[in-house]
Amino acid sequence: MFSWVSKDARRRKEPELFRTVSEGLKQLYATKLLPLEEYYRFHDFHSPALEPADWENKPMVLLVGQYSTGKTTFIRHLIEQDFPGMRIGPEPTTDSFIAVMGGETEGVVPGNALVVDPRRPFRKLNAFGNAFLNRFMCAQLPNPVLDSISIIDTPGILSGEKQRISRGYDFAAVLEWFAERVDRIILLFDAHKLDISDEFSEVIKALKNHEDKIRVVLNKADQIETQQLMRVYGALMWSLGKIINTPEVVRVYIGSFWSQPLLIPENRKLFEAEEQDLFKDIQSLPRNAALRKLNDLIKRARLAKVHAYIISSLKKEMPNVFGKESKKKELVNNLGEIYLKIEREHQISPGDFPNLRKMQELLLSQDFSKFQPLKLKLLDAVDDMLANDIARLMVMVRQEESQMPTQAVKGGAFEGTMNGPFGHGYGEGAGEGIDDIEWVVGKDKPSYDEIFYTLSPVNGKITGASAKKEMVKSKLPNTVLGKIWKLADVDKDGLLDDEEFALANHLIKVKLEGHELPAELPPHLVPPSKRRPE
Repeated sequence: MFSWVSKDARRRKEPELFRTVSEGLKQLYATKLLPLEEYYRFHDFHSPALEPADWENKPMVLLVGQYSTGKTTFIRHLIEQDFPGMRIGPEPTTDSFIAVMGGETEGVVPGNALVVDPRRPFRKLNAFGNAFLNRFMCAQLPNPVLDSISIIDTPGILSGEKQRISRGYDFAAVLEWFAERVDRIILLFDAHKLDISDEFSEVIKALKNHEDKIRVVLNKADQIETQQLMRVYGALMWSLGKIINTPEVVRVYIGSFWSQPLLIPENRKLFEAEEQDLFKDIQSLPRNAALRKLNDLIKRARLAKVHAYIISSLKKEMPNVFGKESKKKELVNNLGEIYLKIEREHQISPGDFPNLRKMQELLLSQDFSKFQPLKLKLLDAVDDMLANDIARLMVMVRQEESQMPTQAVKGGAFEGTMNGPFGHGYGEGAGEGIDDIEWVVGKDKPSYDEIFYTLSPVNGKITGASAKKEMVKSKLPNTVLGKIWKLADVDKDGLLDDEEFALANHLIKVKLEGHELPAELPPHLVPPSKRRPE
């Protein structure tokens, strides 16, 4: 009797089994979150339903910036080849959204064809209409960089009189759609024009709730002197601080991201270090893609829950017969109070609520009589997903990452700085003398020997206590000196001979010059007497 109850209970207790994180995300969304979204018309207010391709596609990088900040040139620099539809110039040249993706053959797929292709994650862009689709295309080409990531080039954001001309589609809404689905958003600024136009300001505000994905690039920095660059950097941070309302400082990468000679080369080392940091960030995207999708699903589920509470509260307040229109206006005007009531009743963070003004605008065009009352079964399913299924997927994410530790973006500009003498920091710091036949410490050893013999060595070696008295004169912290001691004590006997003492002093010098110490002693720094015969 009532066997269906026990079956349902068993079904809830049995954990979902998934082969991959991608499959798990797809299944959880379709079975637990999508029913809640459809029941409370989430897609009419916030974001279209997710497609299977959204869970399976490669990581995407979205480039945003005012015209002539070097967006298209940046892509050209990364992939080291031209792509179909590419146009570069000082005027607003890129007037389309171009998805630069990997493919077996080179060619262009127009927007209307893209949005009907189930293998591509762009089907829901159909809602923005022909005015947008005529300005959207996919440039596909065989390229090793594009085997791991896809890059979205966007039209240059206009300023001055140009921004008064309508594009024919909601530019900020399109960028918001992409922001929800991409793994990284790169805002590009030109060191010569930092003015943030009204359209750019609107775009940055549309990227709110995606601050964790945003990186800022100050491009063309080789064209200004160091003193001027400091002022430009400060002005940029001040401008961004007024628009991006977060207590944290946005990460800004300074450099010149193209393959031409540097005009003012005095900041070359800074530009190299910044480029290396940005490249590492982009290279990590494939490895972190599953975690990003998991994070986005959690964000979406929290918003969908809040949306369900808002819609059901409005439904509850509506009269059955008379005065519906006047009550609707009253409820929309008092939406802030409804937010506070839901916040208190369900212990929801204020940060989980949708933008108040935007929600009010959307509600005015809705028919409240079609709204649904609170259905706890749907909310329980989402709560169960957040409490149990997501935890299991987190474990799977780590397992997948450990099985694919080398998964990174390869080819193009990433290849040039990987190995060889032009790799970042090659021949500097602990890497100095890597190609020399002679031991690099040898040239300073006579001066180190003078100090060594004042420390009263016994049988050609000094104790740790004697070495410490000399090493602390560098004023480096004990944690750093301890690491230097471990690296210098090559034979691990707790004592230092003259070569090991010279090596310790060389490593102190490396650290004092601002370089990092190696995790293990490189072969070229091993003292000659301690080297194994080849």
